[in-house]
Amino acid sequence: MSEYDYEALGLVAGLEIHQQLDTATKLFCNCPTALREPDDAERTFTRYLHPTKSELGEIDEAALEESRVDREFEYLAYDTTCLVEEDDEPPHRIDEEALDVTLEIAQLLDMDVVDQGHVMRKIVVDGSNTSGFQRSMLIAGDGVIETSDGPVGVEDLLLEEESAQRVAETEDGVRYSLDRLGIPLVEIGTKPDISSPEQAREAAERIGMLLRSTGHVKRGLGTIRQDLNVSIEDGARVEMKGVQSLDDIDDLVRNEVRRQVELLDIRDELEARNASVGESQDVSDVFEDTDSGVIAGALNGGGSVQAVPLYGFDGLVGREIQPDRRLGTELSDHAKRHGAGGIFHTDELPAYGVTEVEVEALRDAVGAGEDDAVALVADDSETAAMAIEAVVERAKTAMDGVPEETRGANDDGTTRYLRPLPGAARMYPETDVPPVEPDVTEVEQPELLTEKVERYQADFGLDEGLANQVAYGQRWGLFEEAVDTGVDASLAAGTLESTVTELRRDEVPVENLTDDHFRGLFALLADGDLAKEGVPDLLAALAENPSLTPEEAAEQEDLGSAGEDEVREAIAEVVDRNAEQVETEGMGAFSALMGECMGALRGKADGDVVSDVLREEIQKRAN
Repeated sequence: MSEYDYEALGLVAGLEIHQQLDTATKLFCNCPTALREPDDAERTFTRYLHPTKSELGEIDEAALEESRVDREFEYLAYDTTCLVEEDDEPPHRIDEEALDVTLEIAQLLDMDVVDQGHVMRKIVVDGSNTSGFQRSMLIAGDGVIETSDGPVGVEDLLLEEESAQRVAETEDGVRYSLDRLGIPLVEIGTKPDISSPEQAREAAERIGMLLRSTGHVKRGLGTIRQDLNVSIEDGARVEMKGVQSLDDIDDLVRNEVRRQVELLDIRDELEARNASVGESQDVSDVFEDTDSGVIAGALNGGGSVQAVPLYGFDGLVGREIQPDRRLGTELSDHAKRHGAGGIFHTDELPAYGVTEVEVEALRDAVGAGEDDAVALVADDSETAAMAIEAVVERAKTAMDGVPEETRGANDDGTTRYLRPLPGAARMYPETDVPPVEPDVTEVEQPELLTEKVERYQADFGLDEGLANQVAYGQRWGLFEEAVDTGVDASLAAGTLESTVTELRRDEVPVENLTDDHFRGLFALLADGDLAKEGVPDLLAALAENPSLTPEEAAEQEDLGSAGEDEVREAIAEVVDRNAEQVETEGMGAFSALMGECMGALRGKADGDVVSDVLREEIQKRAN
């Protein structure tokens, strides 16, 4: 795909960043914010959700469409699950720690903090909240970040509760885990100032850096999500949800621009053809003796085949609008929302067991000519009827161009239809939580990670690469603690980054290492009770046996620091064993004997000390 002239197309884009905060407790209760394994659940309960009217008596269109899919929601509860999480008790007051972190973020984004914050309810009926809504509070607005292509305004900063974690699809609906529900979450929305795919990615990277600078955000897969809002001049605003990786952002923008350009071209072609969408009808008789497994399976199960003629659509339903996605894929996405497995259409038939004779009979049955297309759904009768009507509505929209909608991000940089764009009718005040009056003067603005990198280079002599690794890693606090206790900065940084990475590559379970493990290790180094050469072995021992203290692991692995007499004795034994080589090669034997000496001491002495003593011993014998 060639790059578009984004300025000529009138591309405008904005970001919504959702970041979990690393606080001790959840936003509206005292439950912990640690995630659990589904197998640890102690019990389950189920709910059915439906949309409610706003204060103005309106029902949000997105919530209404979601409610048309009849589903049961099952929730996994744990030994820490409380009545607030189950929606059986009113929420508690806003967590003060979460509010303070949010105010730090507001300062980093150069935002104006509100005088008073009011919690609102945002209707969500997909089961991700037991209450049927998400609680959210505006904290600040009117900020800005800088990018190489110019400033990007920040519209708003909200403090919200995280949704429940989707665990699995079930026969009756969806299963969620309650361990994630209620974790404090900030939502940052930019203004539509982004004008290229590259700027979208850079803006997201900048915001991510600012968030991590607080030292109080969760890290790892799923803890941060990016949503994109994209439109071109003749298109429409489309929200893309659930972007997990920064690497996907520019591709998603490019592919959405392409999708809108292609849909506008299809619109123009349909207008030129005077296209229209016909009425859906039952065409089961056409496929009475079909060899298509999907269609035969539906009919044999008592279902039906529903079809709709798309007059003037021939060749356009199969037209690619994103990589490996076509207009027909868009129609299929809408059918799937109502339980169907997908659709067939005549731009791809005969295929899938459908014969040319059946295609001609299908066209005859619905009155479609050579310039027309036909879409069909085979399923149980109720599902097929709802799905084909969804296809009808989406096909009609194709004649108007680009629909406003919410789409889900796929792993390949494309998107799929989720639901209509939500409106203002989904928000109304939360009456159970009192307002808060944020005081930004009570919090300090944190050091930026970029500033931290510069300080580590200037103050500790780290090279730029290692300084970046430590500053952008998850353990820079431990690094600073270690240096404060007297541990060499390069050794502390290398231990936390390079050594851990090498152990992970060797399949050592480094995920078992805790902050206390590292603190104990650094204490041993600072006190001279552990040689730096023993660090990898000690970390490996702790990773394999995380219940041990660093002192216990050092004793178990015999990694205590050797005294001078022990070092000299061990090296003298090595030189004696290799006396003939020393006599023949002199100092040329040094490299071979150095490795043997280090092995004999098993990481109990620093390499520099061993080197000095070995040179002395070789020189004695060489003379």
